[in-house]
Amino acid sequence: MLLTVGTVAMTVLLSAMAAYAISRFRFRGVRPVFFYFLAGLMVPLQLAIVPLFFEMKSLGLLDSRLGLLVVYVAFGMPFSIFVLTGFFKTLPASLHEAALLDGAGEWGAFWRVMLPLARSGLITVGIFTFLGTWNEFLMAFMFLSGPDSDALRTLPLGLAKITIVSQYRTDYGMGFAGLVLMMAPTLAVYVLLQKHLVKGITVGAVKG
Repeated sequence: MLLTVGTVAMTVLLSAMAAYAISRFRFRGVRPVFFYFLAGLMVPLQLAIVPLFFEMKSLGLLDSRLGLLVVYVAFGMPFSIFVLTGFFKTLPASLHEAALLDGAGEWGAFWRVMLPLARSGLITVGIFTFLGTWNEFLMAFMFLSGPDSDALRTLPLGLAKITIVSQYRTDYGMGFAGLVLMMAPTLAVYVLLQKHLVKGITVGAVKG
């Protein structure tokens, strides 16, 4: 839960800032910067896992929540920036200009005007980030594999360890208990935020 909440908060915040700058400001190199972030969507996780492991080891971030948090945020930002850039482009530029004329400044216009208007897009990105982080197994398995990392293991790792300890025998009670733990938060988030998710996905699909 700590990893998931922290990843969602940091990914949404950093991606919103980057997407806002890319969509609203015209500066030299804005398109290369945008495509640089999109390049992260083209790198398979399996290709990056080995060099990333040695990089984390050299930084002393193996077997730590901070290291796994940094990795989750880095892998979550490309998709989030892609979605939010398109969302910010659909917001009226006149609202941004009105905020500047009222003396809000760029920082105030972002926090007080543009960010609240992008709520549906932020929630959409947050839901996808939540689902990806909550169910993630491979990176957690690689980076929390030390002998003293039992207390840091995520829920998917815990369920896998239970299966191994039970020597792969069928224990339906334990299995269904684990499935409930995995599915309950996901279902709750989806039910509560369903309308925002649909709105965030379909925004910009129909031109007025």
